[in-house]
Amino acid sequence: MSLCLVIDDMHPSLPAYLEPLGLTLHYRPDLTAADVPAALAAHPYEGLVVRSKLRVTRELLRHGPHLRYVCRAGAGVDNIDEAALAEAGVTLLNAPEGNRDAVGEYAVGLLLALFRHIPRADAEVRAGQWHREANRGEEIGGKTIGLLGYGHMGRAFARRLSAFGCTVLVHDHDPTVLPDDYATLVSLAELQARSEVLSLHIPYSAANHHVVSEEFLAGFANSIWLLNTARGEVLDHAALVARLQTGQVRGAALDVLENEKLTTLTAEQQARFNYLRAAPNVVLAPHIGGWSFQSYERINAVLARKLAAFLGR
Repeated sequence: MSLCLVIDDMHPSLPAYLEPLGLTLHYRPDLTAADVPAALAAHPYEGLVVRSKLRVTRELLRHGPHLRYVCRAGAGVDNIDEAALAEAGVTLLNAPEGNRDAVGEYAVGLLLALFRHIPRADAEVRAGQWHREANRGEEIGGKTIGLLGYGHMGRAFARRLSAFGCTVLVHDHDPTVLPDDYATLVSLAELQARSEVLSLHIPYSAANHHVVSEEFLAGFANSIWLLNTARGEVLDHAALVARLQTGQVRGAALDVLENEKLTTLTAEQQARFNYLRAAPNVVLAPHIGGWSFQSYERINAVLARKLAAFLGR
């Protein structure tokens, strides 16, 4: 039997998916990040399953000399040093297929919330206010919606947008990305020239840090609405606040922030966050786009399928 250490909370179906592959699971979500090196060194673990608690670094891998694979229970792998894994001969498996539908649906919800002023209208009615004209909104139909990034999440969003009668344009720097029935692949210049909505669907990496910058936003011909269900660090929040203040960004829906540990914000981050949370044309949420009951289990199924292929079982 092959030992696998699980250090984050997972859907309880995990043993049913992985034990038939010949794996013995040590389920330890109680471990802190600081505890993991010693735990890895204590047993000949061949597998490690993580969410976002831990950064998988070159130093950490020294404590797990028997590791053959690391499973990221989710889509993003920005907490994992992929080069270090490659050097150590450790395979990385993640599960974007597990929560792409949750993200696709949720992005539609954010867009509707932004266009139709749903959070603001709800708060007003709860406060005994009834403002119909002030909450007249926009329709998705007829809009040109630009997607930056066309992987699993972008495609799931585009597929759902197809029911609304809008035009979906996508730009992806990966030359192997192909268009489909739901979107048209365009250059970045065309995306900026035509889009009325910009939705971010790119992973975080050093190259993507603040890729949506002041200069990037200034390149749009139209005043735009902006959605971010990707990673907060791909968006320069100082540039976003500046463009919201001038009206070049008409509104924003952010499921992710530049620093999601709200008790650790720097003075500059706090000032930006204070502006965003007070702005009536900004919708905020605590990184829950892929966080559904269905995706919670589906991630296990995806990881099991990929592990079976990796292990030849």
